[in-house]
Amino acid sequence: MSNLVIVESPAKAKTIQKYLGKGYDVIASMGHIRDLPKSKLGVDVENGFQPKYTDMKGKEDVIKKLKEHAKKCDHIYLATDPDREGEAISWHIAQMLHLDMDADDRVEFNEITRSGIQAGMSHPHKIDLDLVNAQQARRILDRLVGYKLSPFLWKKVRRGLSAGRVQSVAVRLVVDRENEIRAFVSQEYWSIDAKFTAPPSRKVFAAKLVKVDGERVDKTEIPDKAAADALLERLQNASYSVQNVKKRVTKRHPAPPFITSTLQQDASYRLGFQSKRTMKVAQELYEGVDIDGLGAVGLITYMRTDSLRISAEAQQAAADYVTGKYGADYLPPEPRAYKSKKNAQDAHEAIRPSMPDMTPDRVKSSLTADQYKLYRLIWERFIASQMADALMDTVSVDIEADNCIFKATGSTVKFDGFTVLYDDAKGDKSENKNLPELEKGMEIKVKSLEGNQHFTQAPPRYTEATLIKALEENGIGRPSTYAPTITTITTHLYVEREGKQLKPTVLGEVTTELMKEHFPNILDVKFTAEMENNLDDVERGKKSWVDTLEDFYGDMDFKVGGTKKGITAIQVDIKVDGLTPAIIAEAFEKTRKARLYILDEIMLKAIPAPRETVGEYAPKMLQIKIPTDKIRDVIGQGGKVIQKMSAECGVKIDVNEDGNVFISGISMDGCRKAYQMIQDAMAALTAEDELAARKVIAADDAVDFDFNAIKHTLAQEIAADP
Repeated sequence: MSNLVIVESPAKAKTIQKYLGKGYDVIASMGHIRDLPKSKLGVDVENGFQPKYTDMKGKEDVIKKLKEHAKKCDHIYLATDPDREGEAISWHIAQMLHLDMDADDRVEFNEITRSGIQAGMSHPHKIDLDLVNAQQARRILDRLVGYKLSPFLWKKVRRGLSAGRVQSVAVRLVVDRENEIRAFVSQEYWSIDAKFTAPPSRKVFAAKLVKVDGERVDKTEIPDKAAADALLERLQNASYSVQNVKKRVTKRHPAPPFITSTLQQDASYRLGFQSKRTMKVAQELYEGVDIDGLGAVGLITYMRTDSLRISAEAQQAAADYVTGKYGADYLPPEPRAYKSKKNAQDAHEAIRPSMPDMTPDRVKSSLTADQYKLYRLIWERFIASQMADALMDTVSVDIEADNCIFKATGSTVKFDGFTVLYDDAKGDKSENKNLPELEKGMEIKVKSLEGNQHFTQAPPRYTEATLIKALEENGIGRPSTYAPTITTITTHLYVEREGKQLKPTVLGEVTTELMKEHFPNILDVKFTAEMENNLDDVERGKKSWVDTLEDFYGDMDFKVGGTKKGITAIQVDIKVDGLTPAIIAEAFEKTRKARLYILDEIMLKAIPAPRETVGEYAPKMLQIKIPTDKIRDVIGQGGKVIQKMSAECGVKIDVNEDGNVFISGISMDGCRKAYQMIQDAMAALTAEDELAARKVIAADDAVDFDFNAIKHTLAQEIAADP
């Protein structure tokens, strides 16, 4: 029996082939094989946004090879990357090879190791169509934005420009920061800094003036040299004594293991890597590297993730290493678990070494310089994340002179904990590593006292690391999009580099201002973040991808071409002309968003049930409730069943997460037909549940009967042979 395993890259294929051995043929698709056509929109916006996919140019030989291998094998496994793009690639390959979409052909490898591949191959499953629809929705959204807005930029600025849903917001962030810097007016302020000794110790320590006459000193309290000189004169002949000493032990917790965004940020800060370079090297480490004595081995888990989850096996492996290397004192009381962010997809573990006992030094000779640097960063961060806290002895001292308070702080390491391996501090801001022994009431001597001039600083320009952090914090993009977004905005010359800093070009500023004026939603950070959340809901099966596209496109298309009226235009028309039959008919025909506005904001407030009594062109509405545990069964995966009902009955059907179904349309007969179809679907599901329950009861009865028959037989045998 022969099995075909299809992955994306040759490197990954080579590593997996080694572990699967005979009976398996592993080949690479070289990424996507089908996509929307380059020369036209490729999306039928009038018929449910159906995409028109074509084979990608340059992939003819790959497609031919895939088809030839598929004919010769007994079973096909689709083992593309375990994310949205990987799921879409598997779906396209399955479509091309005419595979059964209900067959368990999909396998996923979180890590390319023997155990990781065995785990994936032992749990095949169906292609996740919700994941595919989420990828389709993103791809179509990006195509709509690009194809609708780019011609506008060609007309207004110059030909060849492009606009993108995420890239345009990223450029806006860079432009807005540059405008903040230009608008910033620096202010002068002064600080009073002193150095002291505490005889008999000759150790000198620093302190800063923090209070004058009971009021805290901030950047506005000492605005100029005159104010600073007045304070210096006041303090010149004062007596200095220790007013208060606070000693405590503070804890420093290790940082969690990397996710995609934090890996890119730390690689930029520590290694000077651009995000594109980081992800290229991480992909190599995931897919497999030839290690002396071991062959091809995947050294890290999947590198596109926003989850901080870690498997129990990995935690134990890290604990074993720490105990053997540093001793049990360097372990926390219990294994550390980190909480992912609220909107995290949590599809994979955090980025970690696939084999924690595989130290960087052990594999250094087999890696390139970049691979070694990044692997060491990932390995140290993960092992440190499972180690004990560092403990610091900290001292804070208040020094009083003429009703003025100076503060000095110092700290020393009591227990180094995780910092023995990996220190994530970005620099110690404390001027004193440790202070001399000081006690309350002790008189001390001033060694120097001076005023220092400062100026407030404008916010810094973004670097790749800080822009990725801003995108993540604002919910813009997802792990797979950060690096491509940065690459796009720099290669298209909207943003340029000055050292590590990102600066908008004139082109970037002009296009951003035009987009702000004409397409504010596209450039709005909150709107874009909400769209990302809606796309995540598609991925979770909570929202129809077609409805998501309708909500976005209805308004955008009106603003661009004037061919349809979106929600904004409908609102304006109602204010000018009132709620006319023409407006109602147009809203129902064109955009879901406009229809919902009329229903929810106007009609439902004014029209009592039953709704048959309203005029010919007014929307009719019926409502039905679906049990929440049956929503997905009734609407179908990705909303396909509901979409089919809508088309057949000529109505619009909306389902919320509580199971409320709203059926609306111009024809009440169509509404009633859809209502009955949903009732029939629920009745069928109920009948299936009852049948299943009867089967369980029947099975239980059969077991009881057999058991009683056995007891009766045994009793007869015992009676016959006492």
